[in-house]
Amino acid sequence: MAEAMLSSPDPAAADAALLERLRAGDEAAFEALVARHHATMLAVAQNYVKGRAVAEEVVQEAWLGVIKGLDRFEGRSSLKTWVLSILVNQAKTRGAREARSVPFSALAPEGEEPAVDPARFRGADESYPGHWRAFPGDWARSAATAVQDRETLRVVMGAIAGLPDAQHTVIRMRDVEGFSSEEVCDALGVSEGNQRVLLHRARSRVRAALEEHFDA
Repeated sequence: MAEAMLSSPDPAAADAALLERLRAGDEAAFEALVARHHATMLAVAQNYVKGRAVAEEVVQEAWLGVIKGLDRFEGRSSLKTWVLSILVNQAKTRGAREARSVPFSALAPEGEEPAVDPARFRGADESYPGHWRAFPGDWARSAATAVQDRETLRVVMGAIAGLPDAQHTVIRMRDVEGFSSEEVCDALGVSEGNQRVLLHRARSRVRAALEEHFDA
């Protein structure tokens, strides 16, 4: 039931229903919320603190903050954005104590080499500028078939897990959690341009892993 609420086609209605259950002390609803967002929260926290163990502590502190703040949540943002904002504040505070507090955008230096040769994208004077010129050899398989392929999913999730922290965080938020670009920028304090660059680099690396997998 709680999982259905989290995936409702009407996000506002889903938030309202889930919030009501959370405020009523529904443990199943809280467990579903944790299961849905814990991994992304951990990825975000690791951008601000040293080591996974500390990041885990920050995430636990954030969940305590969520529980304590449920009655004060006014719905000005989505529930997931509010939860993530609590996590980011906790992580920044902890990072400052460890002298590791840096702007999120600093984790994506502009001088980094492109993840994929720019020549593989269509030019401004071509149809569909910016899109890939060609697909991997086996890319013609239906999306449904690929999604059902556990090995393909393993390759995708493995590629995401191996990304640099900032890219890992942004692609998890956008493509796994379904955050909008605006929500990502607001939560992480990153510009739209940097968010777009991080997402492009992350998706390019994941695509490269899929190309290798499909063409093997």
